[in-house]
Amino acid sequence: MLFGILFTLGVAVLGVGLRSFQNSYAQKAGALGFLAATFLVVYFITGSWVWGLAGAMGWLFLPWLEILTRIRALRLPKEKQLRPKTPPSADTFPALSDITREIEDEGFVHVGDAGWDWEDFRQFFRLFYREEDRAQAAICLNEQRDFSFYYLRISSRAKNGTVWTTWNYPLSYGLKLTPAFRINRQRPDRSFWQLYQSHREFLSRNGVDPAAIDTLDEDQIQTEMEKDLRDQIEHNIHKGVLKQTAAGEVKYSWRGMIYLWCQFLVDLVRL
Repeated sequence: MLFGILFTLGVAVLGVGLRSFQNSYAQKAGALGFLAATFLVVYFITGSWVWGLAGAMGWLFLPWLEILTRIRALRLPKEKQLRPKTPPSADTFPALSDITREIEDEGFVHVGDAGWDWEDFRQFFRLFYREEDRAQAAICLNEQRDFSFYYLRISSRAKNGTVWTTWNYPLSYGLKLTPAFRINRQRPDRSFWQLYQSHREFLSRNGVDPAAIDTLDEDQIQTEMEKDLRDQIEHNIHKGVLKQTAAGEVKYSWRGMIYLWCQFLVDLVRL
């Protein structure tokens, strides 16, 4: 019994240690270490490898607790209309000023703040534009009840409608992106400078001609963002991920809830 306890603790500590590395392969091995530690705990308690395997696999089904409670009851407006919005306080988003300076240091100009509120959901966008290469950038803050996170996004809109986007969105993205989007996903710990360099390499790697990038003004940037949100909702209704309610709102269908769970599994493999 003592051997089992020590061996399990050793596997768990190894998993924590591997997760602390910045190398993606080490972090994936660390995630497997947590699954292995769970297997060992249940195995040494029950003496059955079948129950041990079931215990380890239970982590994969944990997201269903949130999906069947909060997500199933979620209702959202079919159209999100962005409005000018006051920046969140330093207590709510202490990194906003520092990230803003970091973006402006790369030649981007702050063109406005916008967002939308719906019941206990809030989104804030600080928008930037770099005229030299017609790149858009945004600091995006999502808030819901006592949970919040932010991510950075850089986009180049081609004249043919394709939106080349680099971002460090930290969670499983809950909706299908429209066919117009091409995503270059980066790790959440990347700085804006690293994201911007990756975005330029992303465009070069895909043979995007700088002359093919559309020129936008301040009003067009917000208008295009609203159109992106509207098209995304319509696309997900068409794909069966969302469905419209009698009140004109949208909610996740059963297919959509399965899609969310699959996104979690994809992120688990990616991590």
